[in-house]
Amino acid sequence: VFSKIFSHEALESYLPKIQLVIKDTLRAWSSNPESINVYHETQKLTFRMAIRVLLGFRIPDEELNRLFEVYQQFVENVFSLPVDLPFSGYRRGIRARETLQKGLEKAIQEKLQNTQGKDYADALDILIESGKEHGKELTMQELKDGTLELIFAAYATTASASTSLIMQLLKHPRVLEKLREELRSKGILHNGCICEGSLRLDNINSLHYLDCVIKEVLRLFTPISGGYRTVLQTFELDGFQIPKGWSVMYSIRDTHDTAPVFKDVDVFDPDRFGQGRSEDKDGRFHYLPFGGGVRTCLGKHLAKLFLKALAIELASTSRFELATRTFPKITLVPVVHPVDGLKVKFFGLDSNQNEILTGTDVMLGATV
Repeated sequence: VFSKIFSHEALESYLPKIQLVIKDTLRAWSSNPESINVYHETQKLTFRMAIRVLLGFRIPDEELNRLFEVYQQFVENVFSLPVDLPFSGYRRGIRARETLQKGLEKAIQEKLQNTQGKDYADALDILIESGKEHGKELTMQELKDGTLELIFAAYATTASASTSLIMQLLKHPRVLEKLREELRSKGILHNGCICEGSLRLDNINSLHYLDCVIKEVLRLFTPISGGYRTVLQTFELDGFQIPKGWSVMYSIRDTHDTAPVFKDVDVFDPDRFGQGRSEDKDGRFHYLPFGGGVRTCLGKHLAKLFLKALAIELASTSRFELATRTFPKITLVPVVHPVDGLKVKFFGLDSNQNEILTGTDVMLGATV
């Protein structure tokens, strides 16, 4: 099922909707006279993308904002100790999950009843159809669980990587300008505007330097520290025997920091992934921001597409600068993010671009 949800055809159909959500968000950031907290705002952005694009829910903004706040309560307490006391994080997490599931059930019911005006199959459509193909109608509980899982997969790690992307573009203006040059050379950016119809999936996949930038963000600022696996067969590693049945953890961050293929590991250098160097091509498990093996992250192609679409919009239509004297420190828990959230001031978009953006919400309502 998930291979269909994240297939090339599915990503192609999500792309125009992802662009609309990102454009609308950047317009709101630019119209704010104050600086914004990038990490908090990218969490709202990725949540909105999951709800409106991945799941196809037509939820009004006010309701969407309320659901986002409830979802944040759920995520903040999801890893709490399972101590069921009245004021414990565990109890708050359970209550938030119940409220969230009620909101999701309402959205699912409305979606099932209203199929008019849809011009693409979203992830939930694919999930429902897959159940029918296998002769099994999914229950409401299964739909709610699947929906929550898809939101969770699209939310925290993508918000973390989006924040890291914006911070690195601020730190490295030459990288930003090189991105703009590539967009111009490919006929995507012209006179400060994205050329209409130029952002197709194949076009985006042909942007090699953009791919290098995203790879380097994910190498240096991998959102999660590692993953767990169960040992299926006893093996030996560096003289130590690891018995069958044990749980082991692998560290993505330490792997990236110590892999011999990467030169100057602490330096943000997208060109390390360019054709001349291709530092990620030597060995299977030196570069693994999405994990590795059969349990690699299923949503990795959607996450990379979202980050690329965000980078294109930032390079094409936005002017932004750091609102604090120095760049903030980075904390690694629960995912990588700046301690102050990263305060950035966004400025107005190009006047021609504003004309293109008029009525974005109306377009979203009609097509999503």
